[in-house]
Order: sequence, then C-alpha cells, then structure tokens
Amino acid sequence: MRRAPHATLRYTAMRLGIFVACFVVVAVLAYVGVLPEAIGKANPLWLLMLAMVVSAPLSLVLLRRQRDEMSVQIAERVGRAKQRLAANRSQEDEVA
Repeated sequence: MRRAPHATLRYTAMRLGIFVACFVVVAVLAYVGVLPEAIGKANPLWLLMLAMVVSAPLSLVLLRRQRDEMSVQIAERVGRAKQRLAANRSQEDEVA
C-alpha cells in the first residue's frame, strides 16, 4: 500500500465533503416536501442529525482506502514517538 503524505487531512476533507453533500440532499428533500416538513419549518438540528446518520455509513464504505492510509500514517507516527521516548529514557538512565 502506498503511503500518502497527508492522508489524515485528505480523509477528514473527504468525510466533511460527504457530510455536506448529505446535508444538501436532506435539506432539498425537506424543502420539496419529501421529508415531513419544509426547510423553513424543519428544525435545522434535525436536518444536521439526519445528515450525520446518512453520511456515516456512506463514509464507512466509500472511504475505506483513505481510512486505511490514514491509520498507517498514524501508526508510523506513534511508532516514531515511542522510539524517541525510549531513546530519551535510555539517555536518562545512563545519566543517573
């Protein structure tokens, strides 16, 4: 698997894009009356929650590759941080 330089940023932006697209679709459906109330009468919080519920499974399926790239990137960073911490601890042990 190739490592992407900004996998976390790309995943977050794509996840946000899917959410915004779902919100627009939900708002349009509310406006045309497919959902119970028109957007003028609908509670915006209800529309946001509905968009989150719709976008979550879509993101889970559509962004699998980006999520895997992001997890590899995060695991590498955690590994490097653990190595630095171990090196610092060994230097402290030598000094003491």
